[in-house]
Amino acid sequence: MRTQYMKQFFCAAALIVFLTALRPATPLAASPTAATDQPAYGDRILFGSIGEASNLIPYLTSDAPSHDVAGLIYVSLLRYDKNLQPECWAAESFDVAEDGKVLRFTLRKGILWEDGQELTAEDVAFTYRLIIDPATGSPYAEDFMRIKEFTVLDRYSFEARYDQFFARAVSSWMSAILPRHILEGQDIRNTPFARKPIGAGPYRLKSWEPGSRITLAASPTYFLGKPHIAEVIYRIIPDSAAMFMEARAGRLDVIDLSPLQYLRQTETPTWKEQFSKYRYLASMYVFLGFNLEHPFFKDARVRRAISLAVNRHDLVKGVLLGQGEAAFGPFKPGTWAYHPSLRPVEQDKDAARALLAAAGFKDTDGDGLLDKNGVPLAFTILTNQGNDQRILTASVMQNQLRSIGVDVRIRTVEWAAFIREFVDKGRFDAVLLGWTIPPDPDIYSIWHSSQAHAGGLNFIRYSNPLVDDLLEKARSTPDQAVRAGLYARIQEILAEDQPYCFLYVPYALPVVQRRFMGITPALAGIMYNFDEWWVPKAQQRYMLIE
Repeated sequence: MRTQYMKQFFCAAALIVFLTALRPATPLAASPTAATDQPAYGDRILFGSIGEASNLIPYLTSDAPSHDVAGLIYVSLLRYDKNLQPECWAAESFDVAEDGKVLRFTLRKGILWEDGQELTAEDVAFTYRLIIDPATGSPYAEDFMRIKEFTVLDRYSFEARYDQFFARAVSSWMSAILPRHILEGQDIRNTPFARKPIGAGPYRLKSWEPGSRITLAASPTYFLGKPHIAEVIYRIIPDSAAMFMEARAGRLDVIDLSPLQYLRQTETPTWKEQFSKYRYLASMYVFLGFNLEHPFFKDARVRRAISLAVNRHDLVKGVLLGQGEAAFGPFKPGTWAYHPSLRPVEQDKDAARALLAAAGFKDTDGDGLLDKNGVPLAFTILTNQGNDQRILTASVMQNQLRSIGVDVRIRTVEWAAFIREFVDKGRFDAVLLGWTIPPDPDIYSIWHSSQAHAGGLNFIRYSNPLVDDLLEKARSTPDQAVRAGLYARIQEILAEDQPYCFLYVPYALPVVQRRFMGITPALAGIMYNFDEWWVPKAQQRYMLIE
């Protein structure tokens, strides 16, 4: 009885965030797709991806292309349903006990890896040990380091015991399970498994043509039933304009539109006839991150000055064409962790110039650019190739900063090299990127000083002891009101420190070819039930030999 009570308490106090964290600020809109036939098997779906996956072991990478593919290959114990509430997936059931400090899971029987071996609790135990192993160097290890004791109870069940309540405990088990019988004894950072994975999910890797495409095939042994769509292809097209042309020509089925494409270029009879459009506030934000080991950016006055020189409303209006909201911090507008009274930094060029003057920067040679001890105030914004929206954002900021005497250059790098050689290694002055906003607002892995290392998610090397303390307290309390207060204080400190210049939260603007059925927009977006999409036989375009 106590276990059941604690489970209900835990869900009410800690997991209610899953309902609110991604709620659209405006209604999700889509062209209706009526299904008149029974779900059929066959056909393929082609996604456009601006970047290529770097590694299909999800604990070793933080880039979205890798996680998109891996999410179809592996299974996890739990996942989010359409309302962003946790539901069992590989788990048959789970219980939360002892004030949220103990989680007990029972797995479904008969889940098979692609090679026919059964997935068991020993695979979960192996995955847990792999994540926390320092040799793995996983940026996600911290969640699992919180476990005091991990015990396999029998072939299909295990128990995880924590020292204290951990707010992310349940959501951390929405992570991929890896096969012990294949990976045990291997060097996880140098295994061919990273490009030839074996999973137990709805799809299997069929082929990987570097720089071109990744093809997945529906798994006939998937425990929830073979998906209806026979093949999933991710075409790597590192240019959004080229991707749009490929979709218009019928060679892509799903792409993310730019605001201009959404508002104007797809408002034609052809696009309306062939594609369904969707619009909702994205669960991500775009930011300019400063390398805090750079001589200029060690001074908070310089960071604040740059932030004051940027007009976020102009970015939303000019870059996003109004399809987004200005940002001031790392949480999604309208969610419970979002600060109740802070607002995006308003442009104030005079205040920016005063801060730079206080930091010792003056125009000593009359060229319109500031310098200090003979060194001009110049830096490079680094971002990824092919993302026109970010490149335009950088260009607008370049002009805005020039007006206060700051010389900004822009450099773009191919996605995989951008992450691997520059972001992960801290080789940048300032980086223009975006972070996904997860349903639980825990931001420890991005902002805690312990994560400021090569390959860590705190790649700007931010360190603030007070923020560290607040982050640790926030993930250790079940009281949502208390957590909200702690996160509010963190946002206030970030607003003062400006380690990021938070820019905007865009709208997600995906389009999907109309022949695909089973799409049901919800709080979770449109991809949460992808393994249930299908195409009527009469509309299938590709005849595949299986």
